[in-house]
Amino acid sequence: MTCVSMGNPHAVVFVDNTEQFPLEKVGPHFEHHEMFPDRVNTEFVQVISRSEANMRVWERGAGETWACGTGTCASVVAGVLNGVFDEKVLVHLRGGDLRIFYDREADTVWMTGPATTVFEGEIQL
Repeated sequence: MTCVSMGNPHAVVFVDNTEQFPLEKVGPHFEHHEMFPDRVNTEFVQVISRSEANMRVWERGAGETWACGTGTCASVVAGVLNGVFDEKVLVHLRGGDLRIFYDREADTVWMTGPATTVFEGEIQL
C-alpha cells in the first residue's frame, strides 16, 4: 500500500487482476481501518505496462464508484514513486479511460478524459 494525498486521502494497492479482485469484501476493511480515522479512498491497480493500467476504486462513504479523478491521479503518482509507471499513464476505469501525466519536476499532476452523464433523475421536494 502506498498512501498519497490529493487533497483527500488515498491508499493505493497494486493487485494482479482488478476484475477478479474481491473489492466489495476488501474495500470496506481499508475504509474503516483504525489507521485511517477519517476513512480513506482505496484504489486497486493492475499494472498492464509502464504506461497503462486498470483500476477500481472504493470511495469512503460511497463504496465502489465507476471513476475517481483524484484516485486515478494518486494511483499514477504511487506507481511512479514505486517505479512501476512512467510519468504518462492511460488508466482504464469502469466509467471510462483517463490519461494522467505526473510532472515530477513541477510536482504537478494533469488529468485528461471525458465528462459523461451516468445518471439522470428527478426528485420532488
